[in-house]
Amino acid sequence: MTLEIIRDALGWCTLINFAVLLAWGLGFLLAHDWIFRIHSKLFKLSVGQFDAIHYAGMALFKLFLLTFNLVPYLALRIVG
Repeated sequence: MTLEIIRDALGWCTLINFAVLLAWGLGFLLAHDWIFRIHSKLFKLSVGQFDAIHYAGMALFKLFLLTFNLVPYLALRIVG
């Protein structure tokens, strides 16, 4: 496996994961009440707890995306 293949794979992973993050954020903004109703039937959550969990999840997902996809991709672009 060459560095070019790894770099291309990381590039695609970065794009796909950013699309997932964007879909999550848009879904959360556009369907907040519907998603909350579904989750509130399963778990006893207040709206504040629900929002905090989603914002923390999105922040953690973004942090991992940047750390494990984008930064290695950029490093391989610089090297090769």
